[in-house]
Amino acid sequence: MPSSSQWVAFLVASFLFIQVPGPSLLFTIGRALTVGRREALLSVLGNGLGVLAQVVLVAAGLGAVVAASATAYTVVKVAGATYVIWLGVQAIRHRSDARLAMAAAGPTRRGHPVRIGFTVGATNPKTIVFFVAFLPQFADPGGAVALQTMLLGLVFSAMAGVSDSVWALAAGTARTWFARRPARLDTLSATGGTMMIGLGATMLTVE
Repeated sequence: MPSSSQWVAFLVASFLFIQVPGPSLLFTIGRALTVGRREALLSVLGNGLGVLAQVVLVAAGLGAVVAASATAYTVVKVAGATYVIWLGVQAIRHRSDARLAMAAAGPTRRGHPVRIGFTVGATNPKTIVFFVAFLPQFADPGGAVALQTMLLGLVFSAMAGVSDSVWALAAGTARTWFARRPARLDTLSATGGTMMIGLGATMLTVE
């Protein structure tokens, strides 16, 4: 199982990642602004269930990788750290995307909000790549990697669900606050991107 220091690092890193505006957060805000808070919260629930489905697949895959080769697992970790750095660079380069998407929020898909949320969560390929890149950094390769990955993924998903729910409840206020100075959202994305680059670089130097 992950050590105490690994858990602390994981929780801090997860919190930072979750706060960077991305597809899930923008989807939640868009639902809150167009169909109301209740349906937005149900969409968050569905999205979380979809993400959990991905966690199961990723956990099983990483377990198989470790069982096959410790070297292959190391390659996954290094590639993952590099990907995290790339994500940080992209967050900085495209820091205006979240502001533009939020400003252009319009009608959303029709249907049951839980089903819609599940579809969004389960079919997002970027989330799978993110989990493959992120979760192995905090797992002990000498232990049950699949179980550790599953546990880490569950904790991450729970944290993301709580954060998205808070954003859904505060969407109206947040929109007004950001509307007064739209550059605030750009700054948030750039700051998060910088933190991701720093975390990725740290991952590359830690054994």
